[in-house]
Formats: sequence, C-alpha cells, structure tokens
Amino acid sequence: MSLKTRIDFTLNGRPTSVEVPVHMKTLTMLRDLLGLTGTKYACGEGECGACTIRLDGRTINSCLMYAVDCDGRELVTIEGLKSANALHPMQQAFVDHGAIQCGFCMPGMIMQADYLAQKNPELSRQDLRRGLEGNVCRCTGYTKVLDAVTAVVEAGN
Repeated sequence: MSLKTRIDFTLNGRPTSVEVPVHMKTLTMLRDLLGLTGTKYACGEGECGACTIRLDGRTINSCLMYAVDCDGRELVTIEGLKSANALHPMQQAFVDHGAIQCGFCMPGMIMQADYLAQKNPELSRQDLRRGLEGNVCRCTGYTKVLDAVTAVVEAGN
C-alpha cells in the first residue's frame, strides 16, 4: 500500500488539489493524474529536457521532482502557455519557422526557450544555444529552433 497525501497548488493559473503517492514524480502526476500529456517522458533522468515545466517562474525537469514538492507552488506546463483563442507567441513562432519536427521534445524546448526570452529580452543566439543545451532533439539541427526564438525576441514578445 502506498502512502498518499493531498497537495494544493496553482496549475496553469488555476487552483488545483490532488492526492498523490508520496513517491510520485511531478511528470507522472501531470500526465497520469491530471491528463496534461503535453509534457513528455523521455529519459527520466533530467538529461533531455522533454519534461521541462515552469515552477514558480523557473524551468525544471519534472521527471526529477516529487509531486509532493509542488504543494503551495505555481506550475505552468506547455498547455498553460496558450490562451483560449491563440497559441502563445513562442508556440506560434515554432510553427511559423518550421521548428517542430516530430514534436516530442518541442514542449520542453518551447518552455525553456520562453523562459530564456523572458529572462533576457536581448537574448543572443549564443546565449540561446547555451540556454537550450539541456534540451535534446533528435530530429532537428536546431537552426529553425534558433530562428523561431530569435523572431520572438526581436518582436519583443
């Protein structure tokens, strides 16, 4: 029998309560309990960035964090970036610039890229490359990703 506890947090701008096993990872909670499948499971070791989410304004690998540690905090997933009527500017830029290949790693890459662009409105391509080092993609050469993020930064979004 697994010990469970109730946690309360803000998820994509909405108050959320859920009962989780104390050993459950945040990624599993998001996907399996809350049905938010945009955040992807890939390596499970914090090496690939596919599971990147925002926690209290900073990006983390959700595969490394226990769900119980979300209690009282604010989480944003890829689903939380878009508005009711439109994609977030970073999401739209990835579409417009052909940066989305198979799509598996893109949610984490978009979350990290948006964080970097918000943190540094004058983000250089060199800074962007360094900032995306933890996000691995097997399908792309990253050039279109860099183009997409650069377009958002230059537009001031």
